[in-house]
Amino acid sequence: MITETRERFIRAIAEHIEPGRIVEAYFFPSIRQGPMETGVAVLAATPPVVASVAGETPLEFDLPVEPAPEDAASAEPDDPRTEVLTASYRWTRKGPDRGKWEVEVIAEADAPLATVERVVRGVQERAGEALDAHRMSANEIRTVFLEPIT
Repeated sequence: MITETRERFIRAIAEHIEPGRIVEAYFFPSIRQGPMETGVAVLAATPPVVASVAGETPLEFDLPVEPAPEDAASAEPDDPRTEVLTASYRWTRKGPDRGKWEVEVIAEADAPLATVERVVRGVQERAGEALDAHRMSANEIRTVFLEPIT
């Protein structure tokens, strides 16, 4: 079961990225400071399909692309890449702007899915506290869209 705020956040993310692209998501606990509540999630999604203009060939660049050293050891040639995005919300809970809700989704990188999980674990460790991220699979996220809004 997810909270109303988490459901609202997931639905807001879907306004920025097609929900069917999301492979998994890691939601960090929200933080309340004064009248504000903020939350952050790390999303792993299938890369967006780049549509070409009718009759045009997509541009190709002949630049060498070398993997980052940490990715080179763990990535296999057929290991599919995922787009890594961060999503954040800012919700004004009190004061004159009460109810104001802002969501931002930013594409950060691309990496194999296993790398995304390691990065999330690293963030948890560096936070130096019990900052447990709640992992949701693609199926769990799709369930949010099948359930009626309450």
